[in-house]
Amino acid sequence: METNNGEEVAVNSRRNIFALGFVSFFTDMSSEMVLSILPTFLLGLPGASVALLGFIEGTAEALSYALRAVSGVFSDKFRRRKVFVLVGYSVSNVVKPLFAVARAPLDVFIIRVTDRIGKAIRTSPRDALLCASVSEKRRGAAFGLHRTLDQAGAIVGPVFATTALLVLGFTIRDVFWLSLIPGTIALLLILLVVKEKVGKAEGEFHLLAGIKTVLHGNFSRLLVIVAVFSLGAFNFSFVLLNAQEAGIADSIIPLVYAAVNVAHVAVAIPAGVLSDKVGKEKVMVLGYGVFLISVLLILMLPLNGLNAFLVAVSYGVYFGIVETVQRALIPSYVNSNLRGTAYGIYYLVVGSAFFISNAIVGSLWDYFGSSTASAYSIITSVLAIAFMMLFIGRKK
Repeated sequence: METNNGEEVAVNSRRNIFALGFVSFFTDMSSEMVLSILPTFLLGLPGASVALLGFIEGTAEALSYALRAVSGVFSDKFRRRKVFVLVGYSVSNVVKPLFAVARAPLDVFIIRVTDRIGKAIRTSPRDALLCASVSEKRRGAAFGLHRTLDQAGAIVGPVFATTALLVLGFTIRDVFWLSLIPGTIALLLILLVVKEKVGKAEGEFHLLAGIKTVLHGNFSRLLVIVAVFSLGAFNFSFVLLNAQEAGIADSIIPLVYAAVNVAHVAVAIPAGVLSDKVGKEKVMVLGYGVFLISVLLILMLPLNGLNAFLVAVSYGVYFGIVETVQRALIPSYVNSNLRGTAYGIYYLVVGSAFFISNAIVGSLWDYFGSSTASAYSIITSVLAIAFMMLFIGRKK
């Protein structure tokens, strides 16, 4: 979108930000229809366990994050983002309904991994395309708006799933099939609305070109801090598991997940705007602190329905802050022509740590209980907060 015509920049910026936001809205509506009931569905299959749930989620997400480095590098090389975005969303939206025919944990594993591969293909190029559509001083707000639209779909999805199960009489497998509808709408938006200015491809191509340039100075230090935090930052499945252990009925669990996403939506734009004003690193400390509070609530509060929803809201606030600000922070440390590569490396680091986190938390929860798992996440959170504060002081 870099052009000498300021008015065209503004038009393209608004169009792409909103278009990509609504693509994420419909894709997340589709995804969260599935993910809000997937833990319950998986644990009802023969041979499934909480540890297996953690392994599947950790493996799928780790692979997704690892492959984002490849798609980011290729999108930098060819100066084309939209084609990667389209292919990635297509893979995810086609395979998710196939959970309806899953009969064993292995089936769930294969489908979930394929879905995350689709996310890997699209995420780094999409973030780079979003960066190209907005100036640095408004980047936090733009990512906040994108997260808001994204998570609005994540609210509608679980509510729709619950309505289909409780009111319309659909089965869980029927809901999986219904997820194809919003997924198709998302693909049409990419084809018809999202635009990009195609740059000139580089002459000689090396897969690792640019990585050495990106990995220097403060960016590499930032990645270390993000990795430390991610080593204990478990995903939403354990919030739903906490709700299930609190006695909340399986048919109501999607509403717990909806509470996570309502909080996420409420905080995304304010967090992005605040980060533009006071500094993104400072708001990252706030996000890490809210996650720490969420874990302390799991550790200290009695198990009941009200407290389960309180944990979900707190977790949603943390996720809205960190997911918004962390992505908006990355471009500040790299050249504009290497944003895809930088996002790819960032996601690779986060994904590797995420795999370890979910595997460890799942095993600790399964064999020693939620208290031991929470203690582990508390330690990593405190370390990350301390390191980020030192990082901010060093920059000053």
